[in-house]
Amino acid sequence: MFKRLLIAVILLALIGGGIVWFKFFRDGMIAQFMAGAVPPPVPVTALTVEPVTWTPGVEAVGTAISARGVDLAIESSGLVRSIDFAPNAVVTEGQVLLQIDDKAERAGLAAGEAALAVARAEAARAETLTSRGVGAANTLETAEAQVESARAQVAQRQTALDAKQSRAPFGGVVGIPRVEVGQYVLPGTIYATLQDLERMYVDFSVPEQQLSVVAQDQTVTVATEVGAFSAEGRIIAIEPQVDPNSRLARVRAEVDNTSASLLPGQFLRVRVELPAEAGVIALPQTAIVASLYGSYAYVLRKGEGDALTASQVFVQTGRRNGALIEVVSGLSAGDQVVTSGQNRLSNGAAVVIDDSVDLTVGE
Repeated sequence: MFKRLLIAVILLALIGGGIVWFKFFRDGMIAQFMAGAVPPPVPVTALTVEPVTWTPGVEAVGTAISARGVDLAIESSGLVRSIDFAPNAVVTEGQVLLQIDDKAERAGLAAGEAALAVARAEAARAETLTSRGVGAANTLETAEAQVESARAQVAQRQTALDAKQSRAPFGGVVGIPRVEVGQYVLPGTIYATLQDLERMYVDFSVPEQQLSVVAQDQTVTVATEVGAFSAEGRIIAIEPQVDPNSRLARVRAEVDNTSASLLPGQFLRVRVELPAEAGVIALPQTAIVASLYGSYAYVLRKGEGDALTASQVFVQTGRRNGALIEVVSGLSAGDQVVTSGQNRLSNGAAVVIDDSVDLTVGE
């Protein structure tokens, strides 16, 4: 019995020792294999840094405003007798747009003109009598005063009659009617909008730090968010004060809109073009990686033979212009910089340039 137990213990010890030995042997072989294994080069895209001509600009967002645009309002109360325009119709200056019932005003004007005719006849009679010496001078003066009073009454009633008719103050495109025929309206009621779409203003704001580079007559480019409209214009006015709350200054530009593609109130991307600068180091923004420790780029260095390795270089960035970003320091002309594939890189990693695929996908 004791021999069997001893044999079993010895067998268990041999089996356990074999398992432990195999584990250490396996780990040692794996470590040896990994120490001798070389990871494959990481595919990246790259470009050579070259000085470019930089076209700086001030970016802003703006709002389109018609150079001439008003909300048309009614001057006199009454019933709407006729609406003499169609929605979105092009109207000319002085064209009748709306007619308010004016029967009472026309009757009053006729009565006033009749009274004026009577006053003139009385004045003529008084003048004749005075010239013959049979009329008093004060009678003529009274008759002439009555003529002036009657003339003023006619002018007043003519003004009241004109107020019953609304005309276009300038040529443009009229909007949707906001009143109906037969509706009773009060003075100040807005019945439509009128916009001159040939010339448009674009209002935008710039930070006070950039006011020094913005001036009148500078060229601006504007575009709608969806890219359906793009045009050039010029700055025509700069507000001579800075908003103390936002620290922004209001700027107004004028753009041509003969195609009527731009409508008042639309949101616009605005860029104020500044003088071009030569010899600026600029890269695609995809080449710069931002981190908590600063922005950096991977520069390709030649290793043994023709092998390339990625070296992490911290850079100082500056202005942005579309897809480009200015590099103030850290890089120089001739450096080869990785533009995509950085998420698979580490400092000193072997790389291979592969421009056949878009490595930005999935980054």
